[in-house]
Amino acid sequence: MEFNGLRDEELELVVNDLLDVYGYDFTNYARASLKRRVNRLLVLDRFPSFAEFRYRLKSDSAYLKRFVEEVTVNVTEMFRDPAFYRKLRQDVLPVLATYPLIRVWHAGCSTGEEVYSMAIILHEAGLLHKSLLYATDLNPDVLESARSGIFPLAPMKQYSENYISSGGTREFSSYYTARYDRARFKDSLKGKMIFATHNLVSDNSFNEFQLILCRNVLIYFDKDLQEKVLKLFDASLESLGFLALGSKETIRFSRIVSRYKQLEGEKIWRKVN
Repeated sequence: MEFNGLRDEELELVVNDLLDVYGYDFTNYARASLKRRVNRLLVLDRFPSFAEFRYRLKSDSAYLKRFVEEVTVNVTEMFRDPAFYRKLRQDVLPVLATYPLIRVWHAGCSTGEEVYSMAIILHEAGLLHKSLLYATDLNPDVLESARSGIFPLAPMKQYSENYISSGGTREFSSYYTARYDRARFKDSLKGKMIFATHNLVSDNSFNEFQLILCRNVLIYFDKDLQEKVLKLFDASLESLGFLALGSKETIRFSRIVSRYKQLEGEKIWRKVN
């Protein structure tokens, strides 16, 4: 018998199981997106019934790992939205340069392409030596991938074009060595990165930052969870620090908006109050 997809009440059972058994809180994830991803997993792994899927998820912690990998979103690229990085270079890095130590938080960093992009622009601004880049994600496997500094070689041509469009003036290939079908980025970039698991839904602030980036993560959360996460970022950001979100995300309707001023043209806000 072919499985025809989750009913809404079945999705709620899965969400409750994840919280009760493992402490993973998907309660406030946008339901349409979550349902689509769980249904995709059910098809991929050929479960004949919801009951069998639910039993496997509750009783097999190794399968939980696969569930988290498939359901959390790991789509990223280097210098994604080049105009955004150009704005960082022009308007944000000169301000960060005035600090004795620069602390940057990449929240929901996925496989780390964005963190390495940031390390490159800090290096080119002469600021990497006094920077710490904290890269966090819910998924420990994507963090391992990010920590390795090894990426597929195939997209490097696109990344190089993004880099040039973002204001890069060097040979992008000077930042990595190519071997077979992989690109290994320089240890000098990786040396300033700290990788750790962090759950935006349930974990607290762990430092004070001058720049927080959380791009294309909030779109998967409902309004209540977005508000909770923005409050966490507000508590983690120094006065006059910067908060950067994805192109479809905003703080316009949140409670923290009165304390922030948006930089012209990009989804970057400065904490002014």
